[in-house]
Amino acid sequence: MNTTLVNQVKQYVAQRAIFIVLILLVIGIAFADPNFLAFSTLRDILQQSSTRAIIALGAAFILVTGGVDLSAGRVVGLTAVVSASMLQIDTYANRFFPDLPQLWVGLPIIIGIVAGLLVGLVNGIIVAKLHVPPFIATLGTMVAVYGLNSIYFDTEPNQSQPIGGLRPDFTTIGSGFIDLGGGYSIPYIVLIAIGVALICWVVFNKIRLGKNMYAIGGNIQAAHVSGIHVARNLIALYAIAGALYGLGGVLEAARTGGATNNYGNMYELDAIAACVVGGVSTAGGIGTVPGVMAGVLIFGVINYGLTFIGVSPYWQLIIKGLIIVAAVAFDIRKYMAKK
Repeated sequence: MNTTLVNQVKQYVAQRAIFIVLILLVIGIAFADPNFLAFSTLRDILQQSSTRAIIALGAAFILVTGGVDLSAGRVVGLTAVVSASMLQIDTYANRFFPDLPQLWVGLPIIIGIVAGLLVGLVNGIIVAKLHVPPFIATLGTMVAVYGLNSIYFDTEPNQSQPIGGLRPDFTTIGSGFIDLGGGYSIPYIVLIAIGVALICWVVFNKIRLGKNMYAIGGNIQAAHVSGIHVARNLIALYAIAGALYGLGGVLEAARTGGATNNYGNMYELDAIAACVVGGVSTAGGIGTVPGVMAGVLIFGVINYGLTFIGVSPYWQLIIKGLIIVAAVAFDIRKYMAKK
């Protein structure tokens, strides 16, 4: 009985390790500075993590299929610049489009999301139809998208100047909040991230596309044999991922109140790291939305919390690196144990 109980405890801890680590991190930082437990701190962490969570969810779609998407960060930069360039106030001196009328705020947002979707669609076609390995395919689009964004960003009269003077009805989406009274509030961007996470959970668990995604990541040959149209599903999944990167880019521009062509740089690595730490298997076929969200929060707590208690940014990088390596090593051990 004791052996059975020990095995049950080990299994319970293994299944919930990510959440246990998150709780221990919060406790450790709060022990160093109790003010970390203030509601305002939690709100700030959630607000800063919201766009990262949406981008990480997009990366999770690809990782579960057994692939990897390196273009995410550059898609974020492209969509941030595209949306911001069309949403400047008409009195701003350095408008990207001096003669552009004040558009309905939703139109540039939709254009940004569609731009991301199109990049994802191209990635999917290259991977599914041309059979280029995802790493190489998305590496190529990462470079190409950055070049395209830089050309757009450098056009007259902007000439690579940071895009500022964004309209309040746009920036409110990223920095506004619902006042709950008593000093409590919920940022709009957090609610958007939660909504996106719920939709992704439905896709992962309740829709055929999600089931096919797990089947492709688990064994692509078996997926072919079982009648799954692998190419069609991969194209759809890459397109969804691209749309999520696009939404993340738009929201990042709204949150920060500006954009440059370097926005989103290295975001893809943070997204992949959050997914892996959150239990998305590097071998494909395994991953959950709650795990991804927990992975994002862990890095949010590390970035904000360790700065909060005065830990050097260099030590923060070391800690993040160790957590990533430990997560991958743990993932590989689980994968080898199943073979």
